[in-house]
This record gives sequence, C-alpha cells and structure tokens, in this order.
Amino acid sequence: MIIDIISLFPNFWKNFLSYPIIKKSIKKKIIKFNIYYLKNYGIGKNYKIDDYPYGGGNGMLLKIEPIYNCIKKIKKKYNEIIFLTPDAKLFSQKTAIKLSKLNKILFICGHFKGIDQRIRNYIITKEYSIGKYIISNGEIATLIVIDSIIRLLPGVINNKNSIITDSFYKNNNYYEYPLYTRPNNFNNLKVPKILLSGNHQKIKNWRKKQIIIKKNNLNKGTK
Repeated sequence: MIIDIISLFPNFWKNFLSYPIIKKSIKKKIIKFNIYYLKNYGIGKNYKIDDYPYGGGNGMLLKIEPIYNCIKKIKKKYNEIIFLTPDAKLFSQKTAIKLSKLNKILFICGHFKGIDQRIRNYIITKEYSIGKYIISNGEIATLIVIDSIIRLLPGVINNKNSIITDSFYKNNNYYEYPLYTRPNNFNNLKVPKILLSGNHQKIKNWRKKQIIIKKNNLNKGTK
C-alpha cells in the first residue's frame, strides 16, 4: 500500500515512521510513505498557503492552489483522497477494513480554521471524523486513521489475535470485558474469583454480563 500525506508539518511524521512496527513494514515493502510539505507548493515568493475567508470571520483557511499544485506535481491516481474533519461521518473499524484493501491513498492534513470548500467539493473524495471535538492540527487525526488502517495489512502484525480482541473485531460491538493478569492479588486488589475458577463456560457468561454492564453504564454517561 502507498500512503501519501500532504502536510504542513513533515517533521511530525518522523517518530511515527520510526516506530518499530511501521519501520519493519516499510522495510518489508508492505507500506510505502511519501510526505509532501505543503509550503513547497505555496503561492508567490513567500510560498503563501493560507488566506482570510471571504465574507469575513476569524481565522485563516488553507488555499486551494497549493494543494492542487501539489497533487498535480505528484502525478498519481489515488483510490481515495481523504480529509479528516469534525463535521464528517464518524470513522469506524468497518471503514478501516475497507480502506486497508486499497492500493493508493492520499491524506490531506488540515490546519488553521479549515480549508477552502472547493478542496472539499472537487479534490477530496472521502471525509471522516475521529470525533466531534477540535484538536491542534489534521496531522493528529490523520495519524490515528492511518495507524488503524495499516495494522490490518497482512504481514504488519504477525499475531492476528493481537490486531483487535475478539469482542471488538469479530462481534463488531466495540465493548471489551474487564481484563486481568498476574499477580491475582496486588495490594489487596484482587482478580475476580470466577477468572481463576477454570470453568470456561462460567467465565464466558461472566464476560458477556460485564460487556452488558459496561454498555449500559456508557449509555447512562457513567464510567
């Protein structure tokens, strides 16, 4: 898979690309990353990439020309050109699975107040949200989505069971039962006895019950 990223902060990606799983996947040629610094495609002698919004209002917008010029220079045909924004469809595991089957994806990282709507209308093919909240830049949201996609690629993670736990992935319910490991007693904080019983059917029933409790608590807005 080829993942291209148009970003105002190319250095942001250095640590991510040096992360052992990612680094190994790049070495094995499972993934190829290309980071394009948007400022290099800016307008005029100052390489301007943003401007004030028409009609007034606070903040700056990313201009259409630098992004258009960058994509034109890249000269690639992408399966999808993706933009992360709060006012879009919520990104899900189902979407991650779908995107993991593609060959070439381009991510455009937003910044400032947003981007010129013409980019969204005529350049971007898919928009997703990681949640209805504001963060410092589009790189953070883009990294989350990329990570969720590439860990699904064959060969990236050797142990399939470690990709996503059964209750998250197979049952598609995104709720996990409580998990415990050794020691079974730490400072008088004890593991539930049922998990030490060796009775797999009772453990299975207990776990199902715990998922229902967690689901109900989340719906009520409690921890």
